[in-house]
Amino acid sequence: MDSITDLERSTRLKALNALLDLMRPAVQADGGDLVLLRADVETGVVEVQLQGACSSCAISSTTLQGGVTRILTDRLDWVTEVIGGVDDSIDPEDSMSLGSGGYVPRFRQL
Repeated sequence: MDSITDLERSTRLKALNALLDLMRPAVQADGGDLVLLRADVETGVVEVQLQGACSSCAISSTTLQGGVTRILTDRLDWVTEVIGGVDDSIDPEDSMSLGSGGYVPRFRQL
């Protein structure tokens, strides 16, 4: 596989972050959040995590596969695989209470 240029790498990462920023409000409206954990813009592997109320939500896997994965692979032709997970470090009862929109996401520097 040929290596991509620094400009292409930067362009791909910016496009990925912009697309995730478009999707995040829908997840946040239900008390969760969508976080980018890792992106290999050369191989096309992207890893995301659902947080907050998503950890107790019965349709989290559907959100990851039917929503996040589909949107990323449809709109970014270089994305080959989306690895998704749910942050299960939060107590399930606390997670369920966040579904009312009380979750305020913590932003992390990458």
